[in-house]
Amino acid sequence: MARFLVTGAAGFIGSNLVQALLEQGEAVRGLDNFLSGKRENLRGLEPMEFHEGDIRDPEACRSACRGVECVLHQAALGSVPRSVADPLLSNDCNVTGTLNMLVAARDAHVRRFVFAASSSAYGDTPVLPKVETMPPRPLSPYAITKLVGEEYCRVFYSLYGLETVALRYFNVFGRRQDPFGAYAAVIPRFAAALLRGEAPEIYGDGGQTRDFTYIADVVQANRKACDAPAEACGRVYNVACGGRINLNELYDEIARLLGSPLRPRYGAPRAGDVRDSLADISAARQLLGYDPRYSVAAGLAEAMEWYRNNL
Repeated sequence: MARFLVTGAAGFIGSNLVQALLEQGEAVRGLDNFLSGKRENLRGLEPMEFHEGDIRDPEACRSACRGVECVLHQAALGSVPRSVADPLLSNDCNVTGTLNMLVAARDAHVRRFVFAASSSAYGDTPVLPKVETMPPRPLSPYAITKLVGEEYCRVFYSLYGLETVALRYFNVFGRRQDPFGAYAAVIPRFAAALLRGEAPEIYGDGGQTRDFTYIADVVQANRKACDAPAEACGRVYNVACGGRINLNELYDEIARLLGSPLRPRYGAPRAGDVRDSLADISAARQLLGYDPRYSVAAGLAEAMEWYRNNL
């Protein structure tokens, strides 16, 4: 019987969680419909019990939750630009899908439900660092869907006693993050272009800053959230590195690691993007025991090695 259920198991974050749990000797079940996840991400994860299904299907959620102790709910339709282009689909996957999973987890008597929230909930408030007690100001449909998911988690904890923990991820990067497609994240997009000998595009002037978080620290945060005392539940936590870098500096470091002399091109800013982001991670440190181990530079070094070997 699986102890952990990872939704979105064929996605970037989900597949890394599955791999880490299997390496720790845990019994894992995965759920994915391959809307954005990739079958190739499941290579090497065969010990996982895999269910192909959609979180928008209540029966698929019920089947996946049976007998599970902890749910790591990573399944979502990501990307701010995609949500701007199709807000209905983002809402269907991220709000209805999360509610289906919460109901299924409650009915299956799951002990702990860990939700992949997003720093996009903060929006473009000028105050830095971002603290969980700040009023949210989402700028995109995607950000709204993630904020609604947090609120559903809080309500399911207070109403039904389902132990929920919401983790607000800040710009996660690392192995298996898709560099292709219209909605690729910035780090894999830069890497793929440079490895093809092409100059990537930076949206805006490149002065916008982000608190980039290496995937290994996100995996750590999820495991800590499963094992934290019950007093830590019903809350939202920032998961980040706790430092920031602008996109021009980020590009320079990636180009250096890949040995590329190319300079980037600059385009118009994207609708819904925030200008600056930096996390206060003291709550996650104190209540979850979260202790990020990777600087941006250290994470980039590992990520670029992976892209060099796998693209």
